[in-house]
Amino acid sequence: MEIIRSELRKHYRNGRLKWGILVGIMALTHMLLLLSYGKRLNLSHDNKALMAPSQNALLRNTLAVNVSEVSAGSGLHVLEKNGYVSGFGQRNESEDDDGFVDDVDFESFEDAKDSVIIKEVAGSSESLFPSEKTVMQNESQVQNVSVRTHKNVKSSMLSAASSIDAPGSSGRILPVSENSSLLVPKQVSKKKKKMRCDLPPKTVTTIDEMNRTLARHRRTSRAMRPRWSSKRDEEILAARKEIENAPIARSERELYSPLFRNVSMFKRSYDLMERMLKVYVYKEGNRPIFHTPILKGLYASEGWFMKLMEGNKQYTVKDPRRAHLYYMPFSARMLEYKLYVRNSHNRTNLRQFLKEYTEQISSKYPFFNRTDGADHFLVACHDWAPYETRHHMEHCIKALCNADVTAGFKIGRDISLPETYVRAAKNPLRDLGGKPPSQRRTLAFYAGSMHGYLRLILLQHWKDKDPDMKIYGRMPLGVASKMNYIEQMKSSKYCICPKGYEVNSPRVVESIFYECVPVIISDNFVPPFFEVLDWSTFSVIVAEKDIPRLKDILSSIPEEKYVKMQMAVRKAQRHFLWHAKPEKYDLFHMLLHSIWYNRVFQAKHR
Repeated sequence: MEIIRSELRKHYRNGRLKWGILVGIMALTHMLLLLSYGKRLNLSHDNKALMAPSQNALLRNTLAVNVSEVSAGSGLHVLEKNGYVSGFGQRNESEDDDGFVDDVDFESFEDAKDSVIIKEVAGSSESLFPSEKTVMQNESQVQNVSVRTHKNVKSSMLSAASSIDAPGSSGRILPVSENSSLLVPKQVSKKKKKMRCDLPPKTVTTIDEMNRTLARHRRTSRAMRPRWSSKRDEEILAARKEIENAPIARSERELYSPLFRNVSMFKRSYDLMERMLKVYVYKEGNRPIFHTPILKGLYASEGWFMKLMEGNKQYTVKDPRRAHLYYMPFSARMLEYKLYVRNSHNRTNLRQFLKEYTEQISSKYPFFNRTDGADHFLVACHDWAPYETRHHMEHCIKALCNADVTAGFKIGRDISLPETYVRAAKNPLRDLGGKPPSQRRTLAFYAGSMHGYLRLILLQHWKDKDPDMKIYGRMPLGVASKMNYIEQMKSSKYCICPKGYEVNSPRVVESIFYECVPVIISDNFVPPFFEVLDWSTFSVIVAEKDIPRLKDILSSIPEEKYVKMQMAVRKAQRHFLWHAKPEKYDLFHMLLHSIWYNRVFQAKHR
């Protein structure tokens, strides 16, 4: 029995040894194969077409964590005379709210003598946060990685070719799968993913649904209760009672009543704003992102408000404890200009910058934390603003040109900021006005670049199809074309305002400027000053799906009704104009009032 046990132990030990050797050989073989494949894989990656997703994410995150300090000699894009940055135009395919105008658009006519931003803006290197100092290094690292990767691709191809022709090889090319990393870049055919701005919206909120949403949010505030009580809250809540119980204005001479949802409430609210509203403007933040207004071009709305608000003595206070509202004076346009890394397809560093700014003011002052920012507001006209202010500024009042209900715009809290294209900063009222209704011979007019999907559909149905419908693409650049464009708007009954990359378009205000009834074609767009104005009295809102019926819709409007609408446009004009010295009921005051009005109806007791 003992002999049998001894023999069994010998066999067991020998078998375990053999098995261990066999497993070791197999593991070593696999490791060698993996190492060899990994080398070939890394050598063959192209930085864009063939880069592994994890490496792509790594490069994106390198740019996302830090915010750049861009100085004059660091390769910053040149600021051109028309206020646009050369080299822009690449659109972010990875985000859900992309899009900005091309370098040149018919909407961007300007005189060479007028400059949007002073020269020191381009050369400014002031920094607000320490993390800004590393992004430009990251940008150069990305470029270096790109160069190295191209070299590696070339060397890997040469190496593959030599191994095929080497002695002992079979002399035949091994089959390579479609997804193999050894493919030549030209052989890779990747279908370009369509961006959000190139597709119709998945859901549509009608103007009637927007009206119901506004009424519902007026009844029930969604703002959080303040963490501690304030005398200013009591003042705002008392103002709300006065506005809700405003006496009926039977003969209002200053205002054209049909323009407003409730002219009595508006008048009472406006009077209370003039009498009691106080705003604290944060001093934190360096130029040019902060305290540098752009007064000309497509993003002039945010600049004009910044200039007039910071220079105002009636509404601003130096003691933040006296304020009902707090203004964060940054420019979304300058944020993009200074910090966006060209071709990075990543805007996370812009959002990170504003997050750090919010954290700075909330750690220095108690006011932001008291309401989670519900009594703070920002004014931003750039298309990216909804994304850049998401989360860390989510409860703030946002005055946005990109007023899209599918991109986070909150009716009853946020403000639809009119996108005003200012051609002359010294004279923002240049070319104001238009012909009377009897001299407007053209039924409808549109001309512009093919931004987004909708304008292509518009031209497909109406370009050169009907003499009453003057629908064109992009008109030639130059003074003559500029004057022709303005003359067409001044001579047309209706001016078509289709969305571009985003829901907003400067043509809405342009139409009012030239006394042409605007025809808004943009699903999910909340019209400017929606909380106080009744847009049905001075505009036509057409669903995108109804573009084929556009002429029928406009032709069916009786002449008498059109004349009333055109008069209402002329009456509304004063509310959409900038003045170097603000005037009562002008655009500056209307915007400030809407911010005040929405805060009044969102405020809560402790």
